[in-house]
Amino acid sequence: MSHQLSRRRLLQLATASVAGLGLAACGDNGSGSAGGDGDSGKITVWSWTTPAEGLRSVVPAFERDNPGIEVDVQDVGNPAIWDKITVGLASGGKGLADVLHIGVDYLPGYLDKFPDGIADLSRLGADKYKDAFAKGLWPTVIGENKAAHALPWEVNPLGLFYRHDHFEKAGVDPDGIGDWNDMIAAGSKILNATGVRLLGLDKTGATQDMDFFQNLMQLQDVFYFDQDGKITLASPAAIKALTIIKRLNDAGLIADTAGQGTEKRLLGQGKLATYAEAAWAVEYLASTFPEQKGKWRSMQPPAAVPGGKRNAIVNSTYLAVSGSSTRRKAAWRFIEYALTKPARINRMFASGGVFPALKAAYDDPKFSSPHPFYGGQKVLKPFVESLSADARATNFTGDYARALKFASDAQSQVLLKGADPADALKKAAEQLAQQTGRQQAV
Repeated sequence: MSHQLSRRRLLQLATASVAGLGLAACGDNGSGSAGGDGDSGKITVWSWTTPAEGLRSVVPAFERDNPGIEVDVQDVGNPAIWDKITVGLASGGKGLADVLHIGVDYLPGYLDKFPDGIADLSRLGADKYKDAFAKGLWPTVIGENKAAHALPWEVNPLGLFYRHDHFEKAGVDPDGIGDWNDMIAAGSKILNATGVRLLGLDKTGATQDMDFFQNLMQLQDVFYFDQDGKITLASPAAIKALTIIKRLNDAGLIADTAGQGTEKRLLGQGKLATYAEAAWAVEYLASTFPEQKGKWRSMQPPAAVPGGKRNAIVNSTYLAVSGSSTRRKAAWRFIEYALTKPARINRMFASGGVFPALKAAYDDPKFSSPHPFYGGQKVLKPFVESLSADARATNFTGDYARALKFASDAQSQVLLKGADPADALKKAAEQLAQQTGRQQAV
């Protein structure tokens, strides 16, 4: 699961990458290489670490069933892959692989800045899979030309992992927790009984640790931008999210995870009682901390507001074909082969840890089986069930990195200097509007 572990690092570098993307776009709109529809020959695939391993597991069967096509899956590394794709797109597609593994936090920006840089897959047959994937993902792959430019591979519904032993020692019943008001009260009991804090955040913002803030907004169906691209960073929902974080901090329930590897160390030392993360963390916790077998459980994330929703899709990844590929049909055939069949997508889940976006994959018994690391809890089942609930697509836009920077600054002001969440977010939203030219939502 190391591909998701690097997400924070990915976001840390996002500002620089997208800033470069914007500059490059001024001089070259990604239209330098026309590409071609070759359906044979050698295609290259860019991914990273464990997802790359998953894709490699598909290659032998694909090459057997598709004679004439050879596949070379390359582990480019994460976050190196984002710089390589960005530079390649800005160079008119020169040097790009045929198939690109792209995160939801980058895909909209690429489609916006380089409309010819990612191939139109609708004309190759992608539209027939529109309803095959978890709700909320398909709108993300649609470009301004209304065509699909990628297929969803990974979806990450949000969960809350918790230390069963700490909860039990403090006499906290997780079934009695419905929202973050309940969790803050429970966190104080756990701290008093065990000395363990509820969760960790990089208070300084050195790594732009904003996943938890975003999760609290996504639970309210809000993000930095609405579906029209207007800024919602100072919305009531955003203020509510940052206020929850301030209350947690004021109560002494947040450990500072500034510094490389701090959060992992705290988790390993048993000093965090919860871990607000998505489905990918199921196997991450089990494989990283095997000595903690039996101590963890998972639950639905508490609602941000009383009676509010307790499900959200927090991120996702996709496979796309570069517009400059000279073998676009061959590349599409590999994507279709890898991502649209339950047996193959689950084989990659087993070898690469990527939680599948393909709905048919969830019929496999593994998604309703007890997991020994979680005391026999059927830990994957709630994640699957949460995907059947209403889930909205998150509009990251091409200005996500800028929004992330301003939001991170606002969070640090609140955590380190006691700033008022509403005031800090109002200032952040104004700065974001000035830099991007976007309007603020009313």
